[in-house]
Amino acid sequence: MHILPLLLLVAGSAACAAAARRTPVPAPLLLVTVGLVISYVPGVPAYELDPDIVLPLLLPPLLYTAATDSSYLDLRAQLRPVALLSVGYVLFATLAVGWAIYLIVPSLPLTAALVLGAVVAPPDAVAATAVARRVGLPSRITTILQGESLVNDATAITAFKVALAAAVGEGATWAEGIGEFLLAAVGGVAVGLLLMVPLHWLRTHLKEALLQNTLSLLIPFVAYGVAEQVHASGVLAVVVVALYLGHRAWEVDFATRLQEEAVWKMVAFVLESAVFALIGLQLPVVLEKLGAYEGVDAAWYAVALFLVVVVTRFVWVYPATFLPRIFSARIRKREDNPTWKGPFVIAWAGMRGVVSLAIAFSIPLTIDGGEDFPDRNLILFLTFTTVIGTLVVQGLTLPPLIRLLKLPGRDVQTETLAEANAQAQASRAAEKRLDELLEDERNALPPPLADRLRTVLERRRNAVWERLGAVNPLTGETADDTYRRLSGEMIDAERAVFVRLRDLRFIDDEMLRTLLRRLDLEEAAAYRETT
Repeated sequence: MHILPLLLLVAGSAACAAAARRTPVPAPLLLVTVGLVISYVPGVPAYELDPDIVLPLLLPPLLYTAATDSSYLDLRAQLRPVALLSVGYVLFATLAVGWAIYLIVPSLPLTAALVLGAVVAPPDAVAATAVARRVGLPSRITTILQGESLVNDATAITAFKVALAAAVGEGATWAEGIGEFLLAAVGGVAVGLLLMVPLHWLRTHLKEALLQNTLSLLIPFVAYGVAEQVHASGVLAVVVVALYLGHRAWEVDFATRLQEEAVWKMVAFVLESAVFALIGLQLPVVLEKLGAYEGVDAAWYAVALFLVVVVTRFVWVYPATFLPRIFSARIRKREDNPTWKGPFVIAWAGMRGVVSLAIAFSIPLTIDGGEDFPDRNLILFLTFTTVIGTLVVQGLTLPPLIRLLKLPGRDVQTETLAEANAQAQASRAAEKRLDELLEDERNALPPPLADRLRTVLERRRNAVWERLGAVNPLTGETADDTYRRLSGEMIDAERAVFVRLRDLRFIDDEMLRTLLRRLDLEEAAAYRETT
């Protein structure tokens, strides 16, 4: 791909994602729709998805940023449902969807049908979690969807490799398939466990935030590449490393954390936007390769596969939710009894994404003996229609479905109270430590400076409680909103003076940048104290 089309893809998808924030439509759905429309605009270049780019170059950073933003403790608490979805469901869907499509499409051999089953098995929870955050799903459901998306790609890629080996004539037996799956899973986890501690040590011992963040950008590619080199799961290696580093991120210095958060937010925004736009842009490529299957047959196969994929997830999710409770008294005692609504949302949130398309495009053109891979173009078409169908149909209906079911959302007041109590305990510890330090003559401070430290501490302690306080009847602001606004107005006044002094040549640009950076940090501190 030439540089100009690539720049147009990144810039256009970023602009579209930014526009989506002003609409009720989730960004992934708008991006896919715009991609579909733009793909037939005259002069738009062909964007054929390259699996050699998507899997090793786009998937690792997306997994890394998702895993570092996840909670290791929450995922561990939901280990059973996450494992049943990310491993059990993917394998079940591979077999069930493969067998169903084998019965539906007369020309498709069973081995090729199982390849298609593995391709469309893993849901892409980026869109689902985006909707979940927007409508305020219970944190448990959001955690399960996030956890599923972190691991299911590894299961699907391994299942795909086993099915593909059988389809191309390499003769993989069930025992060999299970062995390859275990090797990929255990090997990927092992590589992640081996890398996570040295990488964390390196992160904490590098002294410059710039170097630490450079390392942060390289980590997902290192973990993925090392695991794939030993034929293990690169996906699992990245997830294990990222969960560990995210859990221990507090041990890295503040400058690194602040820069890293900003850098990875930008990376995730650009990559996710480009990926979903790229999905829509595949339409001309897929239709061009469809060939003899154009018409009613292809449309019927696409609708049938979509229905099979949706039904298969429901068939798995409800037994996986309720059967463990039936057979385990420990689970019944430890966990609240779930209603039918939560599993329904989880089942409906099974939208497919770019990983399915990337895997499909990696299917070889020929098999052993030089023959064409059976119905490869039809598999590409059906994968594309399934991805588009789930994103559009399920993605558009998920928010109203959640509202219709009236699932209890996140209790903001309870969370704010918990935050305030945590801050109060931390403030007491900080105040006690300050008193201990000030007793030492080496730490002697003039009273105004010591009082400033106590004032900052008190402000941080009170900021959370103020969010629960009364609203100003004239402005509709809480006290912390007014504090932040006034602080911003003061800083804007200072900033204007600094710029005027620079323009009058009283200070140079280097000094201006130093002064503005100081103001930026103060403004960021005021903002963070109240959010």
